[in-house]
Amino acid sequence: MAGKTMNAGQICLAPDYVILPEESRDEFVQHARNSVEKMFPNIKDNPDYTSIVNERHYDRLNGYLDDAKEKGANVVEINPANEDFSQQEHHKIPPTLVLDPTDDMKVMQDEIFGPILPIKQYKDVQETMDYVNSKDRPLGLYYFGQDKAEEREVLTRTTSGGVTVNDVIMHVAQEDLPFGGVGPSGMGSYHGYDGFKNFSHAKSIYTQSNTVSKLAAAMRPPYKKAS
Repeated sequence: MAGKTMNAGQICLAPDYVILPEESRDEFVQHARNSVEKMFPNIKDNPDYTSIVNERHYDRLNGYLDDAKEKGANVVEINPANEDFSQQEHHKIPPTLVLDPTDDMKVMQDEIFGPILPIKQYKDVQETMDYVNSKDRPLGLYYFGQDKAEEREVLTRTTSGGVTVNDVIMHVAQEDLPFGGVGPSGMGSYHGYDGFKNFSHAKSIYTQSNTVSKLAAAMRPPYKKAS
């Protein structure tokens, strides 16, 4: 939740959805509430919690929530102080969970770039890999768990720009790890040596030797069949 509420979710590596075991959903919701309440006892006039960048994106995000509600999702607003956000000048949206979203909902079709977090469930971890692999390659993937075999399976069988294990976002903070996307999420990498290589031009220079020149001459026209 710290990663999702950072800059109110308006960062490229903010998680766009969570997939968790179906028996863990209610526990996750409660932990999310507790986490937000600890970080932001109030939100509306709290300088630690930023607003949406402009009215257009504020309307876009609220449109996602309206669409999800109309299509049957359970929308959980995390509002520790029970503040009224209907009248405000700062375009703030409290952290909001969208439980059991379906793929026809707009919130599952676009990069959210805001404090909305859809929560999907799975029975078998294979479902999570199939789901990730059925979509555009993500900029980041986050695995939470202590099962090393499962972790290896998930990270081996999915493709993403980068990975943080048991946290979110933090792989971008490691200067010795290349950072970048793959496919629709980006091209190339930077940071440290990888950044130097990506933003430099390596000029290739080849010098022909006399020996190779003589051998190459035998491969030039005119050609004739061997007798």
